[in-house]
Amino acid sequence: MKDKFDIKRISQSVEVAKLYYIDELDQKEIAKKLDVSRPTVSRLLQYARENQIVNIAIHNPYAKAIELGEVLSEKYGAEVVVVPDNYDDLEDPLEAVTAYAANLLFQLVEKDNTIGIGWGKTINALSNQLLKLSKSESYKAPSGLDLVQLKGSVSLSHAETYAYQAINNFSQVFNSRPQYLPLPTIFDEVGTKDIVEADRFMNRILKMGREADIAVFSAGTVRKNALLFQLDYLTDSEKENLRKNATGDIVSRFIDSKGNIVDEELNNRTVGIQLEELKEIKHSILIANGTSKVSGVHATLTGGYCNHVIIDTLLAQNLVGK
Repeated sequence: MKDKFDIKRISQSVEVAKLYYIDELDQKEIAKKLDVSRPTVSRLLQYARENQIVNIAIHNPYAKAIELGEVLSEKYGAEVVVVPDNYDDLEDPLEAVTAYAANLLFQLVEKDNTIGIGWGKTINALSNQLLKLSKSESYKAPSGLDLVQLKGSVSLSHAETYAYQAINNFSQVFNSRPQYLPLPTIFDEVGTKDIVEADRFMNRILKMGREADIAVFSAGTVRKNALLFQLDYLTDSEKENLRKNATGDIVSRFIDSKGNIVDEELNNRTVGIQLEELKEIKHSILIANGTSKVSGVHATLTGGYCNHVIIDTLLAQNLVGK
């Protein structure tokens, strides 16, 4: 402290600093309260800072998330964004992650783009966030957009997939007619699937998915309650094999920890974009949250199937150690 024996000035500086930083009075109000000039108040505040009576520290609440994102981006060779827990004052990590993803999507979408989307709880949450943001007076959707489902969307059970809700919400936001893929996600027989896909209409929808400019999807798990396990597509033995050998799925294609397909016969019965085709999309965006998705996200990144990743901090922390 430069003037440590100037007790009077120190005392005045402490009093002014308390009024300014704690009581949040402005300099004019402080001058009036203490019956001094405004320049005097300014000089006393400067004195307080210079002599460490007041220490100002700036804390970035996003710093930890930014650091995690940088570490994971370098590790996997993709653009990994870690969404802070308090992003946009949202307490639910799924809402926070999808709110960030919705903002990013609005930035990426351009005129005449084709957007391919998956389905499930995460993609439906994203569609709801898009609806919220689209109500802003400043938002205007680019023209000529196309929307297409990236994989078969017909469920054989009563389990909720949100397939139609999500793409219909996207359609409302982007003012575009949705292109549904009204087929089972997984056929019983390869031959049947091949015949159906050869249909001119179905072939056109599949081609749109392959040639999309943006693909948005999430990662599934191989837990007993995994959504794909609830849709009556798979036999008990197939489920057991997947739980033993797969780490999760993306666009309903099951992969191991290195990103390799674990069951080629099952993969050949699956309807939708192939993983190698997913790699070729300009903006291939994976959105996920929660520790249950760690293995699936790790496998997806290891396989190089996405170039944008949006995740929460807890999932990110677990990925660092994988």
